[in-house]
Amino acid sequence: MSFFKKIFSKEKKETLDKGLEKTKTSFFSKLSKAVAGKAKVDDDVLDNLEEVLVSSDVGVETTLKIIDRIEERVSKDKYLGTDELNQILREEIAGLLSETNTGDETEFTIPANKKPYVLMVVGVNGVGKTTTIGKLASQFKKKGLKVVLGAADTFRAAAIDQLQVWADRTDVPIVRQEMGSDPASVAFDTVQSGVNQDADVIIIDTAGRLHNKVNLMNELTKIKRVMQKVIPDAPHDVLLVLDGSTGQNAFEQAKQFTKATEVTSLAVTKLDGTAKGGVVIGISDQFQIPVKYIGVGEGIDDLQVFNKHEFVDSFFK
Repeated sequence: MSFFKKIFSKEKKETLDKGLEKTKTSFFSKLSKAVAGKAKVDDDVLDNLEEVLVSSDVGVETTLKIIDRIEERVSKDKYLGTDELNQILREEIAGLLSETNTGDETEFTIPANKKPYVLMVVGVNGVGKTTTIGKLASQFKKKGLKVVLGAADTFRAAAIDQLQVWADRTDVPIVRQEMGSDPASVAFDTVQSGVNQDADVIIIDTAGRLHNKVNLMNELTKIKRVMQKVIPDAPHDVLLVLDGSTGQNAFEQAKQFTKATEVTSLAVTKLDGTAKGGVVIGISDQFQIPVKYIGVGEGIDDLQVFNKHEFVDSFFK
C-alpha cells in the first residue's frame, strides 16, 4: 500500500522498531486474545478491541473514535474476517493521525523564514525535558544550524547544570544565571545573545512546576512577553515534553499545560522502556496538537522526528 512507503533510513527505522517493541508485543498479545476463536469481526470482537485499545493507553475518547470507524466498515462490508483486523486498524489509526496535521516530517527542520527560530520548551520535571533539548540541539547542529541554549529553569540548580552538560557535549553556547534568578531575565538574555550571534535556533528551557498553575501561567506569559521585546513574534514554537511511560498521566499533564499556555507541538519521550506507546495516538488526537518528536532510546540520535507513516508501520510490523 503506497500510503506506507518507506521514508526513514534503514538504521533510523530499526531504532524506531526497537523503541516500539514493548508496545507492539503487548498490544498484539492482547489483540490475539481478543479475537481468539473468532472468524469475523462481530460485537464481541469490537468490545474486546475497545478494551485492548484503552488498556494500551490510546485513551477512551480516541478508542471510541477508532471503534466507530471500524463498525462503519463492518456494516458497509457486511463480512470482515478477524485476519483483516490488523490492516483495518492500521489504516484507521493512520487516518486519525492524518487529521491532527501531525507526523509528516522526515528530518529535523525549522521554517526558512524565521531566523532566529525561538523554541520554548515546557514540561514537568523528570519527563526528559532537558535531555530532549540537548538532543534537539545536537540534531539541529548536525544540520549545520547555529544553536543557542537558555537555562530558564532557574528553580533547580540541577536543571541548569544538566543543560550545561548538554551544551558542553554538543558544543553549543548556553546563557545561564544563578539558581533563583528571574527566568524571564534569562530568556531575554538568551534571545538577545542569539540575535547578536546570528543564531539559527534558540532553545529555552523553562521550569516544570505544576503544583501552582497560576504561577506557572504567569511565569510563562512573562517569559513570552520579554522575548517579544527582542523578537516580536517569539516564541515560534512552544514544545511540551511528555513522558510516554506514564500513560494516562501524560494526558493529564497535557491538559494542565494547555490550560497554562498555548502549546503548539509535542515531544513524547521514553517510549522504548514502556508498553504504553499508544499514548502518542491518543494525545495527538485528543489535543489536536502535532506530535513533532518521539524518544525511542537513550542515545543522542534516539530522538526522532515523528512520522506517522513510519510510526504506524513499526507499530503494526
